[in-house]
Amino acid sequence: MMSPNQISENRGLSRPPTFRQTPLQVIHFIGNLMRIWSVYSVHRYLSQTGASVVLFIFSCLVPSSIIFLLLQRPWKGRPLSTNQVVPSVINGGITALYFILWGKGLKTCGPLRIILAEYSGAVLGVLSAVVYRRGNVWKKVGGLLAMLASFYFLSQGWAFATGFPFSFSDSQDAEVQPEEVLEVKDMLIPLLAGILSALRRVISRRVSLKNQLKRRLNAISIASATCFLFPVAMWDMIIGSTSVELPFSAWAFSSFVLFGIILIFYVDSIAEERLHMVFSSQRHLLVAGGCVIIMEIVYKMDFSLLGFLLCAAILGFGIHEATSLDRNRKDTLRSSDTSDGFHDDRVQMSDLPT
Repeated sequence: MMSPNQISENRGLSRPPTFRQTPLQVIHFIGNLMRIWSVYSVHRYLSQTGASVVLFIFSCLVPSSIIFLLLQRPWKGRPLSTNQVVPSVINGGITALYFILWGKGLKTCGPLRIILAEYSGAVLGVLSAVVYRRGNVWKKVGGLLAMLASFYFLSQGWAFATGFPFSFSDSQDAEVQPEEVLEVKDMLIPLLAGILSALRRVISRRVSLKNQLKRRLNAISIASATCFLFPVAMWDMIIGSTSVELPFSAWAFSSFVLFGIILIFYVDSIAEERLHMVFSSQRHLLVAGGCVIIMEIVYKMDFSLLGFLLCAAILGFGIHEATSLDRNRKDTLRSSDTSDGFHDDRVQMSDLPT
């Protein structure tokens, strides 16, 4: 005969964990949808006005850094060590370079390509496997080739109605502006931006495993990125920019600050802490893909659903192969995940592309 304690334990074990994670998954989806919405707004503004990418990014980073500093207050609490502050400042330089390349790629390649190119950071998993001889190297190399094939198809316009070679419809809406076919070298900027994005995420996790401390260091990184970008923005304003129009649009500016920089950081932090979903994963790609489909339909872009699903599926397969762990290591992570929260940070670290 079972005791009441055993019955209550069995009831607790029988409750599906996905049910408790459903609200967090909804928050993660809405947060990514708002962020991708801001990306489409920024792309429309930059393409229509021809504003400077550097000045626009800098004007968005200034209020973002102030808000992060006011929210996290890195000068309060336990003093930060030099081994934490210095890598965070260096990470700010990487973040500044990432935003510049990301903005350039958004303006030239469009929102769909730049969003999918952000997952190119999974190549760090391949480099880690080759350097440290971890896992099946050839399996990860195969994943890298699949990712490169997906990005090649994206550059050739397979995700767009006018560029998909297996389109069954010859009619084209007159209001839809067809996307251009890019050369392979044109995709290097967004791909490099995706690699830098993954690198700055890896550095932030390597510096600190504690989530609260990670947020404090992120405020330092964003503030230092603003400082690094200041001379570049001033140089672009004085010499490089030929347009007298200020890089300001109320909706593009506010949405990118609130959703594209601030909100998405906390949403991704929740996904990593509670859902164990890191950015360079096929689960995150699935969420972003659904948001992209919604935005492409809402903005009436040159979009091929079948071509996009094909490119996203190849990219997801490549990410899965490039970041997959060995079976024994997966079993170890599952066993550690069933224990208390002491091993949460170790699980997060294992899901990284490195």
